[in-house]
Amino acid sequence: MVTNLKIVFLGSPDFALPTLNLIHKNHDVVGVVTQPDRAAGRGRELKPPPVKSLALELDIPVIQPQKIRDVKSMDQLRVWSPSLIIVAAYGQILKQEVLEMPEFGCLNIHASLLPRWRGAAPINAAILHGDDQSGITIMKMNAGLDTGPILSQESVRIKSDETAGSLFESLSQLGAKLLLETLPDYISGELMTQSQSDQGVTYAGMLKKQDGELVFSYPAEQLERKIRAFNPWPGTYFQWNGDTLKVHRASIGTGKASEAERIVVADKPGLGTSNGLLILEEVQAAGKKRMPAKDFLRGIKNWAG
Repeated sequence: MVTNLKIVFLGSPDFALPTLNLIHKNHDVVGVVTQPDRAAGRGRELKPPPVKSLALELDIPVIQPQKIRDVKSMDQLRVWSPSLIIVAAYGQILKQEVLEMPEFGCLNIHASLLPRWRGAAPINAAILHGDDQSGITIMKMNAGLDTGPILSQESVRIKSDETAGSLFESLSQLGAKLLLETLPDYISGELMTQSQSDQGVTYAGMLKKQDGELVFSYPAEQLERKIRAFNPWPGTYFQWNGDTLKVHRASIGTGKASEAERIVVADKPGLGTSNGLLILEEVQAAGKKRMPAKDFLRGIKNWAG
C-alpha cells in the first residue's frame, strides 16, 4: 500500500469521476483543479464541471482557473505541494514547471492504447475508424501531446454496437482501477517506464458540433460507425424537409439506392449511400423527442422519393 502521497487531481468531465473517487478513498487528495463553470442548456445558466461537484461533496479544495499557468493557480499548486499530480481528461496543456513540481511527476489516464489515438477524442476516434479494441494507458506526462513514457496499459474489446457513451463509461471505470493498481510499483521504483513506439502513431482531434453531419457519399458502414462514435456528443444529423433530423441509432441494410435517396425498408426509413443502405433506427425531428424510426415514419407522408 502506498502511503503519505499528497495528490493534486486535475480533471473535468464524468470520465474523471471514478478515478477521483477511488484515489480519495486510498490517498490524501489535497486539491482539485478543474475547468471553470460553463453556460449550458436553453437558459444558459452556469453549470459546474462534474469533477467540481464531486470534489465539493468530498470536501476537497477546488480551483477553476481559465489557464492553469496563471500566477494565482501556480501559487496555489505550490501551497498544496503535491508529491504526485494525477490528470484525467483535464483539457489544458501543462507547462514544464507544473510537470516538474511533484516528486513523482504527473501521471495521465489516457483513454486509448498509446501511441494510437493521441489527442482530445480517442474514444470517438477508435469507434469511428472501426478499431476492434481500445483501452487505458497510464502515462508519465512530458511536454508533448500524449507522448510520455508508458507505465501500464489494459485493453478492452469494442463491441459491434458500442457507442462513445458506453465505451466512455467502461474506460472511466477501467482507468481508475488500473491507476490504483499501477501506483504502488511506480512509487516504489519497481515499475520501469517504457517509451512509446514511433510506429502506429495516430491523432484524434477535438470534435465540433458541425462534425456530426452525415454525408451520404460515404459508405453505409462508415456512417453507421460515425453515428455510434458521436453518440451522445456531438451527435449526428442531416437536413430533411428544410430542417435538421438527428440520428441516434442506425443499422446497415441490404439492397441498393442512389446516394441520399430515401426509401422504406421493412417499415423503417432508409437512405442510399455510396455503398449500401443506412437504415435509421432511432431519430429526433426538430422540436420533438427522440423516437423509434418506425414511429417517425408513420407520422410523416413524404419520406420515400
